[in-house]
Amino acid sequence: MNKNSFEDIIKEQGKLVYTNVGDSMYPFIKPRDLLVIRKLTRPLQKHDVPLYKRDSGQYVLHRVVKIKDGEYFLRGDNRAFTERGIYDRHIIGVLTEIIRDKKAIPLDDPKSRSYVKRLPF
Repeated sequence: MNKNSFEDIIKEQGKLVYTNVGDSMYPFIKPRDLLVIRKLTRPLQKHDVPLYKRDSGQYVLHRVVKIKDGEYFLRGDNRAFTERGIYDRHIIGVLTEIIRDKKAIPLDDPKSRSYVKRLPF
């Protein structure tokens, strides 16, 4: 069985849909939510939630809390640690939609935007 990487799937299909397994973005993203990651069509901005691949090969989905000189500062909503050293070469795509209980929640939805405004960073 040939298993494509997340990068390959996004390149071929324009999007990736997979099931969340962690709690670093809780409560915004809950266990077993389906996540829709799309190819970037614009530069990342503060509060975007990119899927990126660390140099170790680990895939991570965290929120952009700051951008400075081409470097992204990322943090899970349920974490206190801000990760540095992430650049465009690490970015695979960006979260555009959460599917929870068979209902789609676009990230540009008013409830999603309201949640982000209440974050402490």
